[in-house]
Amino acid sequence: MTEDGPLTLADEQVPGPVRNGGTLRRDRRAVIGGREFLGLVAGCMAMAAVGIDLLLPAFADMRREFGLAPDSTRVALLITAFFLGLAAGQIVYGPLSDRFGRKPMLYAGLSIYATAAAAASFAPSLNWLIACRVVWGMGAAAPRSLALAMVRDSFEGERMARTMSLVMATFITVPVIAPTIGAGIIAIFGWRSVFWFQFSIALVLMVWLTRLPETLPPERRRSVSPRAIGEAFCTVVNTRQSVGFGLAVMFLFGVMSSYIASSEIIIDDVFGHGDLFPLFFGLLAIVMAAGSLLNARIVTSVGLHRLVRVTSLLAVGGTALFALVSMSTDGKPPFVVFLALTALVLIANSILLPNANTASMQRVPHVAGMAAAVIGMVSTGGGALLGAIVAATFDGTTRSFAYGSFAFTCAAAICINVVAGPPAARST
Repeated sequence: MTEDGPLTLADEQVPGPVRNGGTLRRDRRAVIGGREFLGLVAGCMAMAAVGIDLLLPAFADMRREFGLAPDSTRVALLITAFFLGLAAGQIVYGPLSDRFGRKPMLYAGLSIYATAAAAASFAPSLNWLIACRVVWGMGAAAPRSLALAMVRDSFEGERMARTMSLVMATFITVPVIAPTIGAGIIAIFGWRSVFWFQFSIALVLMVWLTRLPETLPPERRRSVSPRAIGEAFCTVVNTRQSVGFGLAVMFLFGVMSSYIASSEIIIDDVFGHGDLFPLFFGLLAIVMAAGSLLNARIVTSVGLHRLVRVTSLLAVGGTALFALVSMSTDGKPPFVVFLALTALVLIANSILLPNANTASMQRVPHVAGMAAAVIGMVSTGGGALLGAIVAATFDGTTRSFAYGSFAFTCAAAICINVVAGPPAARST
């Protein structure tokens, strides 16, 4: 604590490297304020969404250009490839950021992101584009994983969960507007121009990062020797709470990945509303933002672990209803019913994801970078594969998405309530 006293996120002052009790210490070298810190962290997390959601309206044009059938799900591999790159990259950036700090790794990742976006714009085939998407995802891994590490550097417990919820609520505005922006860009300039727009966003964020103070001070950095990395890795995987909640995040991300990979083809092929896809995708993103804001308001009063346990059980009930409705209607419920049930699934997910992420990091603050990397790699890679399975089993109905959501949510609830250990054994 400095003589100037603590700062909260409500202050228009400087977030310093690290604090206690949910406040941020002043750093006289920094020029960024608390609210701007939230915005910048949200911007970092949003780079993955920017890499995905802007592209979704281009799927129909890609099918035509690459000679695919109108109902082909092969273009969904662009989502899976991006997520696999995202998973692989996190295990690299995590330990390196623990040694060299968060900012250098952010610059490296965003440079890769921008380069891959530019290369994708010249893709002569779908396979070329898929390869670019893997590299692109590896670049996106830096801002995605290190955003969580920067928050962990600065907050603890319910304050960290509340901060993550505020970040998520800000970040979720990207899926609200991205498909509409993407559709507009495609209509005016063609689908390849979307890649140059994403390239430009990466450059803007790199400039903005010059205002960010380093959140990991030199005295808290760790060696990147194989032994040190191995010890940090073992610390994470031997921490029951981290394993349980990390696996829960994977299954919850599987629900989200299934939605992202399947929503365009479901809305177009099952319900015939493809032209309105950006609108419906944006409306459902607003629902997720509402869930994140609700979580931010109640997590400090209800308690992180109590909230995540109760919500996981309610989510099982909601996805069970979705599965039953899909079963009873042969996978073709009324469109309004589908939207309502999908909204129910997503609002539960938007409450569970930030809390499960927070809980997975609580016991390992001394290896936050490695923890974020391991948990991010497992959750993103595993979740992407789960989403790919759901997309690949699309049968012209909502069944694969509904059944997958139910199965993954049940698995997440088991991880939260059983694998992570009894509540008394966890931090409160």
